[in-house]
Amino acid sequence: MKEKVLEVIKEYNLIEEKDNIVVGVSGGPDSMALLYLLLEIQEEIEFNIFVAHLNHGVRGKEALADEKFVENLAKELNLPFFSKRVNMDKYAEEKGLSSEEAGRALRYVFFREILKEIGGGKIAVAHNKNDQAETLLMRFFRGTGIDGLKGMEYKNGDIIRPILGIDRFEIEKYLADRKIETRLDRTNLEPIYNRNRIRLELIPYIEKYFNPNIVDTLWRNSHIYAIDSNFLEEYSKKAYNKLVKKKEKNRIILDRNLFIKEDLSIQLRLIRSCIQDINGSLQGFTNRHISDVVELFLEGKTGKGVHLINNIIAKTSYDDLIIERRRKLKIKDFQVEVPFEGNTYIDELDIEVRTKVFPVEDVKINVKDRFKKYFDYDKIKGSLYIRNRRDGDRFIPHGMMGSKKVKDFFIDEKIPKEERDRIPIIVDEENILWIVGYRTSNIYRITDETKNVLVIEILD
Repeated sequence: MKEKVLEVIKEYNLIEEKDNIVVGVSGGPDSMALLYLLLEIQEEIEFNIFVAHLNHGVRGKEALADEKFVENLAKELNLPFFSKRVNMDKYAEEKGLSSEEAGRALRYVFFREILKEIGGGKIAVAHNKNDQAETLLMRFFRGTGIDGLKGMEYKNGDIIRPILGIDRFEIEKYLADRKIETRLDRTNLEPIYNRNRIRLELIPYIEKYFNPNIVDTLWRNSHIYAIDSNFLEEYSKKAYNKLVKKKEKNRIILDRNLFIKEDLSIQLRLIRSCIQDINGSLQGFTNRHISDVVELFLEGKTGKGVHLINNIIAKTSYDDLIIERRRKLKIKDFQVEVPFEGNTYIDELDIEVRTKVFPVEDVKINVKDRFKKYFDYDKIKGSLYIRNRRDGDRFIPHGMMGSKKVKDFFIDEKIPKEERDRIPIIVDEENILWIVGYRTSNIYRITDETKNVLVIEILD
């Protein structure tokens, strides 16, 4: 196995002479195999190994025993050791993340703290071929595109995965042959996380009833997806450089005439590239966000805009397509009465609300427009207002019968806390009609009994 891993290290330039390599070691089989393999590879390449262990704070005495096990191992091997204790569940709750997402985020923060302390280097993690299969299935179920289906890479920035192409059976044999002691994380044997369910229940089911070699099949598919994804990414980079008319720290202007000539696949990638450059990441941006911007840009009406998250907006101005981050202002509580017919400017959000009532037979409904919605006028109680959220807000989302806390809705939609006060909410005297840009209320939906329709449109 050493030769196979060494070949990958050389092919993908994972480790260079004199490199500092921070190895994430939990004490489990995968990370122990990675550590010992890297020790063997030190005979071929001169580099430094630093052992890192993060105690997630969720398994009490067992986690403390794991920490001590790795610390003692590092002493035996005469390797520098770094450890840290965190509260993963608390962090997950604070950030609105799953436990798995929180654990991953905390690990990489910790690893990069070590890199900073030792003067730079790379992070080696023990993802293997089976992990890749699980990742592909998880991403598929979440609805990822081709970029997600290429899975994890041997090298991604400062992260390297030397044993990514090794399956779990080879790892277990390697450990057994060398009588290497490992620790057992009992939570890995319980289907309490999505990844665990896929590993413990779904993959064995597929192997038994559909494809006994599903792990290898998914591995091969990931390479096919990677080839196509990498080509599209390179093409998109060239198109992006060609389309950018002006680029500033918080503002990018694209040439609309060139944008509309590209295929939709490339247009979507161009928008993602703009957001990546301005925001630093695509975290929190959904396919719906990206699609709405493309739709706006193709429509090309001057003055129209789409509000995204993190204070980023997309708007059009003649032949210019603009994506920018607006200056962040703290939003105070506000409530403005809105007439049933007319235009109302909202200073706090720099937007305009347009309202008008029509007989139902005169209305042509466009369900795709996130910022123009239709309500049964005769069901509205008293006056109409636009405001931001309030503690205890509840509404009945369209298509549901029961109510839901607005706070929970924002968490489910993964809207960052700092953005939630900026999201306009349309209300009457009793209920929420519309969380603008996201969901309308089931109470005011258009039915066969509707006679008059209130149309509300948000203009940038």
